Amino acid sequence: MEDLMSKFYELGITYGLKVIYAVGILLVGFWLCRIISKWINKLMVKRDVDLTVRPFVKSIINVLLKILVVISAVGVLGVGMSSFVAMIGAAGFAIGMALSGTLQNFAGGIIILILKPFRVGEFLEAQGHAGVVEEIQLFNTYLNTPDNKMIVLPNGSLANGSMVNYSRKATRRVDFTFGIGYSDDIDKAKASILNVINANDLILKDPEPFIAVSELADSSVNFAVRVWVKSADYWTVHFYMHEKVKKEFDNNNISIPFPQRDVHMHN
Repeated sequence: MEDLMSKFYELGITYGLKVIYAVGILLVGFWLCRIISKWINKLMVKRDVDLTVRPFVKSIINVLLKILVVISAVGVLGVGMSSFVAMIGAAGFAIGMALSGTLQNFAGGIIILILKPFRVGEFLEAQGHAGVVEEIQLFNTYLNTPDNKMIVLPNGSLANGSMVNYSRKATRRVDFTFGIGYSDDIDKAKASILNVINANDLILKDPEPFIAVSELADSSVNFAVRVWVKSADYWTVHFYMHEKVKKEFDNNNISIPFPQRDVHMHN
């Protein structure tokens, strides 16, 4: 009995110290991983690396460093590396089958990073959501909506689905429809709209603005108006035109009709 207790004591001392060493390696290693990740991020900022790449590279390096720390801790416990690699392989296969969607998102993140269909800071519409791209991570992309909501989109769906990038092109066309009454002067209305356009320096002269009668509707003569602006000025010009055209029409006694219905009563 004394010999058995002595062996248990020796095993406890031997493996207990190994467990303590392994835990110490994990704690110190993970702490160093955080410091190295922060240092790498600062280095990328200093080297002016693309905002789209920074969080992605930081996440990958952080994961790889933690894997190395875990392998080191397991080595201290005395586990054979061949057995450990086989165990990791089997576990990786099982986890891969269970997390196939997550791996698809990881692959989608790689595709987004390589092809760059959008970048951080661009306004994107995809998967039924729209907002400014704030961050692209390993598995998800984060959008910030105009009303300050955070939208999380899986990278797999983004890489394989359709999207609209409103910021990639330097200029955009703003389309309007303005209606006047049938009794109003068409040439006078066109001149009024052109005056409003010429008064705004945000509207580009090339391509030239387009104004033409597009429809003889039920209760109005409709004008199609198209102007080109820088992408950042789209909404400024959009709101400007609606307000200024209404005021210009009022100043020139040009009516903006609304739908009407005549009801006749018969005895």
